[in-house]
Amino acid sequence: MSISKALRAALGGDCAVIDDEQILKSYERDQAPFAPSAKAAAVLIAKSVDEVSKAVKFANQESIPVVVRGAGSGLAGGANSIQGCIVISLEKLNKILEIDQTNQIARVEAGVINSDLDKAAEEFGLTYLPDPASRSWSTIGGNIATNAGGMCCVKYGVTAQHVRAIKVVLSDGEIVDFGFPTKKAVTTLDLLHLFIGSEGTLGVVVEATLSLVPRLKKPVTLIATFPSITKAADAAIEMLIVRPSMLELIDKTTLSAVEEWKPMGFENCEAVLIMQSDESASDCQRAQEIALKHDALDAIYSDDPKDSDDLIQVRKLAYSSLERLGVALLDDVAVPVSKISQLVSGVESIAKKHSVKVGVFGHAGDGNMHPTIIYPHNDKEAEARALKAFNEIIALAQSLGGTASGEHGIGGLKLSALINETPERILKIQREIKLILDPNKIFNPGKKFPL
Repeated sequence: MSISKALRAALGGDCAVIDDEQILKSYERDQAPFAPSAKAAAVLIAKSVDEVSKAVKFANQESIPVVVRGAGSGLAGGANSIQGCIVISLEKLNKILEIDQTNQIARVEAGVINSDLDKAAEEFGLTYLPDPASRSWSTIGGNIATNAGGMCCVKYGVTAQHVRAIKVVLSDGEIVDFGFPTKKAVTTLDLLHLFIGSEGTLGVVVEATLSLVPRLKKPVTLIATFPSITKAADAAIEMLIVRPSMLELIDKTTLSAVEEWKPMGFENCEAVLIMQSDESASDCQRAQEIALKHDALDAIYSDDPKDSDDLIQVRKLAYSSLERLGVALLDDVAVPVSKISQLVSGVESIAKKHSVKVGVFGHAGDGNMHPTIIYPHNDKEAEARALKAFNEIIALAQSLGGTASGEHGIGGLKLSALINETPERILKIQREIKLILDPNKIFNPGKKFPL
């Protein structure tokens, strides 16, 4: 009996188990070039937590790999299918189960879209803060799997800071709750945060209780142009003194790509800094002074909401603009903020060395940058150079005391980089935790950390 037929028999009822070749193909990859993938045996589009539980229990009994998938917005291959696996899609587990205005929490299924939750919270005068660039289509479950960040992280932190509790299907099919809906809880070991950022390697997160906060004030936005990216990076470091709610850096290569697509008037500078404050216009005034001290060509700010939206468009268009130029291989390195200048200047050298186009943009306020290598489609020689540059950028970040991934995860793309920056003793502890929770190694094998 095929795996798909056996899975249907195990689930019973009106389950959505798919083995059509074309549909299987559509669930094979996320957004990351180079990350390995292979043909799944079946896709289950789960309609309930009970279906997930039964499917996992079946897979565990039969030693069949399980890959959990949300929207497929990942950038490291974490949700890529592997040979003969069962893909469990949580896209239909998309109910907002509760918004508790008094306790300022939301209880949601894993397939809820990030921005949909924020829109629902708005009706209660609340907001869900984590804001990855993919927030209009990425799911809460996927955000938890990678501990997703975004532009607000500089002030409000990553997904982990906003998760109170989760409901998880373990490898034997048991459904377990980790964490509490309260703001404080220290009665047990913090097992909750084991699962945040684990990329589906320990269990299936099917539900989450999340922190909400009152809607923020409309931000004041500053944009500053610079004669070099290193001057912009140095200014960004000093601007942290005002505790910005956003601090983004964009280099000349990225700006040129934006101008080619949607001209915005940035053709005469080498870098742009965008800073926001959700507290006071005086913060932007102080940031303006800092920008000019670092030889900014121009620095303006506005408290008009429409102006703010207009000013940040160049950042929102960054990746899409680069992607139009060829294959986009997006890096996700993070360094101590004091090393941003060294990172960006080092990336420039790597780009010249390998004769590749690299656009640098990202979250200057927390040291998490996204050097994006662009190379022509169907050009194997350029692809090889791009991959070399990609790995050297990671090595550069690691040499500066940083890491191979700030918010996109390891997936199957960065395993070698992970090994290079993680002591063997730490890897051993991770393996031991994995074996306790997943003794048959069914959850996302070959991802996140080597077994």
